[in-house]
Amino acid sequence: MQVILGAGGSIGRELARELKQYTSQIRLVSRTPEKVNPDDELFPATLLDKQQVMKAVEGAKVAYLTVGLPYSLKIWREQWPVMMQNVLDACAHHKVKLVFFDNIYLYDGSNLNPIKETNPVNPSSEKGKVRAAIAGMLWKAVESGKVEALIARAADFYGPQMEKSSVLCETIVAPLLAGKAANVLVGDNFKHSYTHTAEAAKATALLGNTPEAYSQVWHLPTAKNPLTGKEMVELVAREIGVAPKYRVVSKTMIKMMGWLMPIMKEMHEMLYQNDKDYVFNSDKFEEKFGMHPRSYEEGIRELVRNSLKQRS
Repeated sequence: MQVILGAGGSIGRELARELKQYTSQIRLVSRTPEKVNPDDELFPATLLDKQQVMKAVEGAKVAYLTVGLPYSLKIWREQWPVMMQNVLDACAHHKVKLVFFDNIYLYDGSNLNPIKETNPVNPSSEKGKVRAAIAGMLWKAVESGKVEALIARAADFYGPQMEKSSVLCETIVAPLLAGKAANVLVGDNFKHSYTHTAEAAKATALLGNTPEAYSQVWHLPTAKNPLTGKEMVELVAREIGVAPKYRVVSKTMIKMMGWLMPIMKEMHEMLYQNDKDYVFNSDKFEEKFGMHPRSYEEGIRELVRNSLKQRS
């Protein structure tokens, strides 16, 4: 059996589909889990409760930590360390392998081209410091021999379903679909990588079921040659069949918007990812497994097609 901790998000749902290739028993854990496959086992739980986590991973061979917390520094500081410790303790107790689905916030933000597994850990934001701390907890458990684990990292992501957790969808795709101007953060001439959710999930399932992949960091397959903000707007607009209208939202404007919109306030410290090229590199994974990501053209075409279908 394999278990997904935080099964309700876009990665968790896609991962549940992919794991059918490796196991007939999948347990989905979240506060209100819903089946993805007909025979999924549903396990309502909060990862903040140690005993519930202990029961959630019992009997599993591999656990995937894919939980996504609300985008709030206060919540991250309060909840991420507790969740990570509970999961590490449970996996250690039951001898369960752990796959942690992570982002790139812990890397040094001064140079994001290219972003490789070997980039220095030197977070440029408070949220990045939280991510560095919980990754450190995981590696400490690995080094002590308590847990067998790996980290799978993705860039900002997008996928076939519109997701509020996707910056690309919220700032560019959704406005253009609504006949409005897209919003490009900070500058329109910087390249920005996006990882496709279906490919991230497929690669994560593969890593979890590859013994030699453990004790390592892996960047999940992400298309090379990312587009600039302007080019992404043009691509999305072309697929929808509308004019490529957009506005560049400055750091000052985002800060002002933060006075009224909490999410914009939370985003301000992360804008170092938008004022320079952000180019995610997944050569290590692609060379090891021979799995190559779809192009942005193909991924956006699928996203737009599904979004238009949902609206009709």
